[in-house]
Amino acid sequence: MNYSLNVAHLYGNLLNTYGDNGNLLALKYYAKQMNTDLNIKVISLDDEFKADNFDLVFFGGGQDYEQLIVSKDIASKKDELTKYIDDGGPLLAICGGYQLLGHYYIGANGEKIPGIGALDHYTLSQDNNRFIGNILIKNKRTHEEYHGFENHNGMTFLGKGEEPLGIVESGHGNNGQDKTEGVIYKNVYGSYFHGPILTRNGSLAKHLLITALERKYPQADLTQQRALKISETF
Repeated sequence: MNYSLNVAHLYGNLLNTYGDNGNLLALKYYAKQMNTDLNIKVISLDDEFKADNFDLVFFGGGQDYEQLIVSKDIASKKDELTKYIDDGGPLLAICGGYQLLGHYYIGANGEKIPGIGALDHYTLSQDNNRFIGNILIKNKRTHEEYHGFENHNGMTFLGKGEEPLGIVESGHGNNGQDKTEGVIYKNVYGSYFHGPILTRNGSLAKHLLITALERKYPQADLTQQRALKISETF
């Protein structure tokens, strides 16, 4: 049986630094191995986002100027995005997208920029410093290791109901203090990993795709898809 998933690429024309759009190429590559087609639609400024129209969401990061523009527009999508997340919709958020799902982040000039508060984290800014370099984390639940590259000024602190994507083995992570990196909340995965994350961590791509297929096709026999061995490098 062939399957299809509708994917929303939030602000894909604005938030596309560090090659993070490669996450969508990786998802398409792995989805093909699962007999699944991805129908990807960019949802940008003034576009409507409806939770019921999508099976998977990707939210990337960008420069300060573009993120500021997005922060003003995303308020109009807050209710539907929160509904999607609370209903268990799978979502991958990287860097700025990860920050904007929380309560707020502090911009380069010290301004407090609101997120949508769908998740309970917040992000502060560092003075004259960035976390840059290779990073390795380990997920406590699955024992999977994730490899990536981080480059961020933000210091994110997790809140209620959130667990880290992984514990830092080497690198800095969310804030350089508590050894956490990224976030898992329901079926949301957030991270500062560039690289892009899914090209080096195929198991995470599999989690996202299987979750989306289970939600859209609850009666389907996905044994083959679950058993598929996916390489950890794209």
